Amino acid sequence: MDEKTFYLPKGYRYAGVNCGIKPGSKKLDFALVVSERPATAAGVYTQNLNCGAPVVYDRERTPGRGFVVVATDSGCANACTGKVGLFNARKMAEYAGEAVGATGDQALVMSTGVIGVQLPMKAIAIGAERAAAKLGTSYHDFEKAATAIQTTDTRLKVVSRQATLPGGATIRLAAMCKGAAMIGPNMATMLVTIVTDAALDPEDAQTALRGAVDDTFNCISVEGHTSTSDTCILLANGAADPTPLKGDSLKFFSNILLDMCQELAPMIPNDGEGVTHLVTIDVTGAPDRASAKLLAQTVANDALVKTAICGADPNWGRVVSATGRCGVPYDPAKVSLKINGYLLYENGVPQSFNKEEVSNSIRSNRNVSVELFFQEGDGKIRFWTSDLTAEYVHLNADYTT
Repeated sequence: MDEKTFYLPKGYRYAGVNCGIKPGSKKLDFALVVSERPATAAGVYTQNLNCGAPVVYDRERTPGRGFVVVATDSGCANACTGKVGLFNARKMAEYAGEAVGATGDQALVMSTGVIGVQLPMKAIAIGAERAAAKLGTSYHDFEKAATAIQTTDTRLKVVSRQATLPGGATIRLAAMCKGAAMIGPNMATMLVTIVTDAALDPEDAQTALRGAVDDTFNCISVEGHTSTSDTCILLANGAADPTPLKGDSLKFFSNILLDMCQELAPMIPNDGEGVTHLVTIDVTGAPDRASAKLLAQTVANDALVKTAICGADPNWGRVVSATGRCGVPYDPAKVSLKINGYLLYENGVPQSFNKEEVSNSIRSNRNVSVELFFQEGDGKIRFWTSDLTAEYVHLNADYTT
């Protein structure tokens, strides 16, 4: 990442530290993102009924005003931990708030890691103090915070934008996220913090964030497992201009937010555990958008499709078969399929193609394109997934042992 072209919004500080959440590990495991002025916050969360305590805590408070800090721990999800877990989530917010001269009510919290383990609260308290003492405004500080929220990630996932609004004000947005497995639609074990120096009313912030998430983070999958801990938080502090965005300016901001998330979201399946291919699935001509998403999601999560891509096998029958079992009505005689631009199946009829050539195109490119065409309506969607490798099985077979 080029620090010179990374745009950090005004009025924020960042820190990432090690506080011993994983005993014996020197990995950065606690992060603070702090707004120097009270900010509007919006949030989108997991749909898993067994959601983590931090999700319960944050969901009750967003959208809202007056927030100054987001605290994240890496190593303990604080999920399926009962009343103690919820108490600890509140204490984590208090520790973070007090460490930066605020209150627990002005803090939001996120946790990721192993499910069913209580937060090590002594470590959390230490983390809040250490991070508060190291807060800074540089890209290096932002990068440390982004690193501290990771678990099995192998690469940094950060993006930024700078833009001039129709009214003339220049705003910035920056985002960090983590995620490599337990990734499925309706978000998954992915945490996202987005900060902007634009000003937003809470409901407008929520609407903009929900729209961006629906077309990005809710359109990714590694293995289809919707986690307990998904959280995407947007902070808007108005440091660039304190007037809340409305009308054309709000629409312009929403488009920037969507564009930024479209860049960020595929980074997650591209960093999936053991992944060798990022797969982009484009569905067009479905009965409606919901149908398009179900068709794409079914293909994305199909183990036979994913293993075929891992093996560079242009087995188009697996893709077509997957679409037929998801419950979306369509005419099988009007379905077509391309892989990496090669037409393999058209209007329900197999096409002649050079299998070795298509196989080589899959094998030699990390990015694989799957295009499905229907003739039922105007429903369309883009969905991202990954292949399924032996390394993924190895990593997840002994995750806690």
